[in-house]
Amino acid sequence: MERFCDELRWERERRQVSIETICDRTKVASRHLLALEAGEYGALPGGVFRKGIVRSYVTALGLDEVPWIERFEASLRESGTPSLDAKNWTEFAENVRRNRGGSESPTGMRWMGVAMMLGSLMALGWSVWKFALHGRLLP
Repeated sequence: MERFCDELRWERERRQVSIETICDRTKVASRHLLALEAGEYGALPGGVFRKGIVRSYVTALGLDEVPWIERFEASLRESGTPSLDAKNWTEFAENVRRNRGGSESPTGMRWMGVAMMLGSLMALGWSVWKFALHGRLLP
């Protein structure tokens, strides 16, 4: 019996679908798809994310999801890849932090936005006050 990852790659090649096409359809990073096809399950995110990547992959190829997920889980057990338990939770959180490193805005920019909003509110308040006192007194 062939390995799950080899069969998956063979199905993709038989259907003449590129990795880039699957990336576009599933929004899964190519490094994860290549790791899945290579049988490097430890390089995939853990828990439900791992199963979600497989589910997205087989759906993008138009394959029946249930048997492929069952085969993946059997292959995962055979490979001895650990699931996401309490021991691996710290490593998982560190990977998420590392991957999202550039998405947080600096504190200085946040305060700049607050200052601009306060300035806009003050200008609006002054305009309303000026109109209320002087706008109706004009002939």
